Amino acid sequence: MQKKELLYEGKAKKVYRTDDPGLYIVSYKDDATAFNGLKKGTIVGKGVVNNQMSNYMFRLLEKQGIPTHYVEELNERETAVKRVSIIPLEVIVRNKAAGSLSKRLGLPEGTGLKSPVLEFSYKNDELGDPMVNDYHILAVELATREELDQIAEMSLNINRLMVDFFKTVDVDLIDFKLEFGKTSDGEIILADEISPDTCRFWDGTTGEKLDKDRFRRDMGGVEEAYAEMMRRLGLK
Repeated sequence: MQKKELLYEGKAKKVYRTDDPGLYIVSYKDDATAFNGLKKGTIVGKGVVNNQMSNYMFRLLEKQGIPTHYVEELNERETAVKRVSIIPLEVIVRNKAAGSLSKRLGLPEGTGLKSPVLEFSYKNDELGDPMVNDYHILAVELATREELDQIAEMSLNINRLMVDFFKTVDVDLIDFKLEFGKTSDGEIILADEISPDTCRFWDGTTGEKLDKDRFRRDMGGVEEAYAEMMRRLGLK
């Protein structure tokens, strides 16, 4: 497989075409952003962590019957993935109150929720990724009813699997973001990444934050937190 021209560059990744029309190459960067790009910086080694951790989690989920875009890890920063058309929705699954949910509902961070909360945002940086509900999604045809139901079911299943897995390494999965794509034959599969960039990870014993919130909130120890997540997964 040969890497060809750059197709897209986002805040955290570059996507390249290949000589195989069904495959792309994703390259993870060390660039870090927060608050829809208002805060920018660099987290040294972040690209390596996010690439290898995402691939580890995709392989784990594949074994549990969750279809993903993962094909092959090419090197520490690059991975071959299936070509998909990204559904323009960010899916947020919340197990405990944190971040924007704490602010919206006035709940102290760490407050337990009786059941997981599923939220959708319209994937549009210029608009600040606004939150939308089922009615918005169906009205402007971001997804069909059947697709939305499938995405919701998959997201809650992924949450159950990941909560159980991270407990085994003494990590509390507070919340996380998912993205899905459609293959050329219309199958909906998990895409994007699963990493400290897209998940809130708290130490299960101390509550120490092991994710991008350390960058967002100028807490320090950002690289160390990412490295600790790699260590707990046995990747370092």
